[in-house]
Amino acid sequence: MKNKIIALFAAFGATTIYGLNHTIAKVVMPDYVGAFGFIMLRVVGASILFWIVSLFLPNEKIDKKDYSRIIGVAFLGMCINMLMFFKGLELSTPINSGVIVTLTPIIILILSAIFLNESLNFPKISGIIIGFTGAVILIIYGNQSIVINAPNIPLGNILLLGNSISYGAYLVFVKKLTEKYQTVTIMKWMFLVGSFMTFPVTYPDFIEISWNNMPFFALWRIGFVVICTTFLTYFLNVYALKTLPPTTIGAFAYLQPIITIIYAVLTGNDTLDLVKIIACILVFFGVYLVSYKRKIIKV
Repeated sequence: MKNKIIALFAAFGATTIYGLNHTIAKVVMPDYVGAFGFIMLRVVGASILFWIVSLFLPNEKIDKKDYSRIIGVAFLGMCINMLMFFKGLELSTPINSGVIVTLTPIIILILSAIFLNESLNFPKISGIIIGFTGAVILIIYGNQSIVINAPNIPLGNILLLGNSISYGAYLVFVKKLTEKYQTVTIMKWMFLVGSFMTFPVTYPDFIEISWNNMPFFALWRIGFVVICTTFLTYFLNVYALKTLPPTTIGAFAYLQPIITIIYAVLTGNDTLDLVKIIACILVFFGVYLVSYKRKIIKV
């Protein structure tokens, strides 16, 4: 019971950081750091941090048969997921990204049904349809309000949807590794592999960063993204996966829009309009139907 409570706090901590990150990262893109340059900072920075931490822990040897799974989850979680999220966030808005990320539990359910033989009933199928309808509304009509620093909202929303799909797949497929290895062991290898995978795409943006002209407000946000949004969140989520199933971790995505909307509106980095509210309600209701478990009453 104690381990479960700690795991829940870990998942909540990661979700809170993600919710704040939608706005914190958006503020510095693309004027100070391009989306892909940010990914190089995240992946390489987190890789260095995890390898440093591993020096103070017992060494674990990875079985040869597990290297292919590490490469696969690194591709989903450190490559596709990050590239699509940050490029989508650069093109769209913090609130849009916060709403679309709530589709992650639905993605996890679909993948669990395909790969883990989890059953799909009418409420769950209805939830999938309603949730995706909300996302489609946001993608098509979510650019009606005047928003600063959002050059291509429809394309950005599509990329954010791709991010939710890849992240949901990552949570499903990394579960087996968490049952076998320590959290830091998994993370150091995945981020090392991810560094090589993302390098060809991220390096051109990275070398364009003008560090000499970087103001402090941009530097601390970059530090937050590397240390908190990358190192801490991935550590906390993988730690939580040791005790909790992927669907439970995915369910914490429901909290992200609330945290994102409050922070984005209070800091003046986004606006809340009717389209976003309707899309948010549809996504929330869809996720509720997907997550709802009918109680069996014994007579």
